[in-house]
Amino acid sequence: MHGPAVHFLVSAGYAGLALWFWNTRWRAAPAAEGLSLAERLAVLVPLALHAWLLSADLFFAPELRFGFAQALSVMLCLGVAIYWVESLFLRLDGVEPLLLPLAAVAAPLPALFPGLASRGLPASPEFRVHIVLAMAAYSVFTIAALHAVLMALAERHLHQKRGRMLNLPPLLTLERLLFRLIGIAFVLLTLTLATGALYSETLFGSALRLDHKTLFAILSWATFAALLAGRWLRGWRGRTALRWTLAGFAMLLLAYVGSRFVLEVVLQRS
Repeated sequence: MHGPAVHFLVSAGYAGLALWFWNTRWRAAPAAEGLSLAERLAVLVPLALHAWLLSADLFFAPELRFGFAQALSVMLCLGVAIYWVESLFLRLDGVEPLLLPLAAVAAPLPALFPGLASRGLPASPEFRVHIVLAMAAYSVFTIAALHAVLMALAERHLHQKRGRMLNLPPLLTLERLLFRLIGIAFVLLTLTLATGALYSETLFGSALRLDHKTLFAILSWATFAALLAGRWLRGWRGRTALRWTLAGFAMLLLAYVGSRFVLEVVLQRS
């Protein structure tokens, strides 16, 4: 339906925008807070093309291929979409140079690693719901992890006595947004685990398969549950919140993307 050149065109679009935002948001003070209309439209162009490529592969292809490359590409596509919508309401200056390079790397991955076909799965409504919820959770957690990195950069530059200050949103603003994102993503992850149990019972006759994917997903869920409880009960913030956020995100990546990468690339198995 489309060749690898289109994937790399999307990647080039993201990379060019990443360079633009690096120069205009990190190296120089922005003329105004938030995205200009031209910048918003510029981000929308590769995002729309990226979404079209993924929808063609996932919903209109005769066979479903959903390996680590497709998962990363969907995750970053949704991540850019969430950022684009959130930027309508909140100041997110500084996120772009972190998010867009990742999207540039992820966009061509399905063309480089097409994966193996999974016959019969597209017909399962439980699987479709599970995949949509999982990718939404992954994407919101990706934005949250990038906000955690941005908070670490902001805190570091706040305490530096010398050197150029980055033009980032206020630290408290980033922290409030971080926990808002984690709360939303935690609900999505909870629903992902629930629909995953339903799908597993439909396909395998068991509601919970204790493999490495399930184990890392549950560990990630428990990590974010502990973080939200610590925030609510003990007022966790700052570096404590950042460490827990990045640890939970790392386990979430290992749950599916990491395991699929080992199976497809290292072991050459479906």
